[in-house]
Amino acid sequence: QVQLVESGGGLVQSGGSLTLSCAASGIDFALYTMSWWRRAPGKQRDLVAFRSPDGYTNYDVSVKGRFSIATDTAKSTVHLQMHSLRPQDTAVYYCHAEFAGRENWGQGTQVTVSS
Repeated sequence: QVQLVESGGGLVQSGGSLTLSCAASGIDFALYTMSWWRRAPGKQRDLVAFRSPDGYTNYDVSVKGRFSIATDTAKSTVHLQMHSLRPQDTAVYYCHAEFAGRENWGQGTQVTVSS
């Protein structure tokens, strides 16, 4: 059974930092493209960042230079380091894993940035 379990969300002041983690189980982690998405209140879920198995990364323009995605293959974990957080980064953040059309989602973790 595939499981993606996020952690690290919380409340932080504007300008602060948080690191989200997502522990994967039940998948061959090294084969998967891992990504982070977020859904702000009243909005659709949007892609924040992804990392392909060959190490290529890409970011939404709104977080480029502030967020960093990294994987630890030995621990089947993907992290999202978030710096210089803004109130508009407030959202539920979701971990996503995709390989050959198979995809899985985590349950989400709330990030709230106060002004």
